[in-house]
Amino acid sequence: MAVPKRKHSQARRDKRRSNVWKLNAPALMTCPKCGELKAPHRVCKNCGFYNGREVIKMDA
Repeated sequence: MAVPKRKHSQARRDKRRSNVWKLNAPALMTCPKCGELKAPHRVCKNCGFYNGREVIKMDA
């Protein structure tokens, strides 16, 4: 049977038990102009608007 030769430190043990490594769902919000989902503080990929003004010219 495999038995550890040395004791693992508390830091190593607690690192394994922590929940920091779990992934979170990306934060999304609806664009006030077109209603598409977009990342906050980013230009909308659908309509090209950010903060109430057109930043990127999009073809209609």
